[in-house]
Amino acid sequence: MANTIRMEGLTLSVANVERSIDFYRDKLGLQVEMNKAPEFGMIRVGGKNGGTIGLLSMALADGAAATWTPEQRAAIHVELSTDDLDTLYRELTARGVHFHTPPHDEAWERCMDILDPDGYTVEIAEGRRGRNAPRGR
Repeated sequence: MANTIRMEGLTLSVANVERSIDFYRDKLGLQVEMNKAPEFGMIRVGGKNGGTIGLLSMALADGAAATWTPEQRAAIHVELSTDDLDTLYRELTARGVHFHTPPHDEAWERCMDILDPDGYTVEIAEGRRGRNAPRGR
């Protein structure tokens, strides 16, 4: 992928670690740092200096995540960024990614949203988060 996606790191409770690894690797093009499925996986975002997304089996988590509604899961955002949102949108669409919200301008940034296999929102913004602006389209 020509665009760099950056993030610090977080861990998500997931129903199926292998399914989540497949999504983040095959659909978003991110690197698998560790695959200890079915218990845990780790995805590297932004190359060797980037952050990670941990994927922890709900069976090992505290159990609360298994009872969340789809609306509660969607309210959790994995916030990523890229230098050229529209090009990334075309690249991901060609890989079969289905977008919850295609590229659009918010008052504070240009972004798009994808729901991962567990219903968490993967939000990708153009430019560095907190230092970007909508295009005014």
